[in-house]
Amino acid sequence: MILIGHPWIKSPQFCRVFSLNDIKASKPDQVLLLEPLVDSHALAQYCQENALPYAIVINTLDEALYANALGASYAICDEDTALMVQPVAQEYLFDTRILVLIHSEKEISKIARGGIDGVIFAEAIC
Repeated sequence: MILIGHPWIKSPQFCRVFSLNDIKASKPDQVLLLEPLVDSHALAQYCQENALPYAIVINTLDEALYANALGASYAICDEDTALMVQPVAQEYLFDTRILVLIHSEKEISKIARGGIDGVIFAEAIC
């Protein structure tokens, strides 16, 4: 299971970006965070073409399918969406990892029991 933002585990920082200028101003060790896909698909294509690691916030299975096709490293969603998307991601061997946004360590084991790829703490996002 992927644990992003836990204080014991070194992980990348996720940085929200809203424009090409934001992407160019980001640090090389950051994962770019795009949201929502309908407004940021051009930025996703740019990231894919330039091999930049990025995450996208998703709310539906369709968005997860697009995120994977656009080369997203991570798809971030709520638990209900993750439980719907994860079996499809496994069936089709997504390269995109499904993450649930959490606010407490107590949520980790619940997400793990659901077979979700991982979690991201809100503190890991700038």
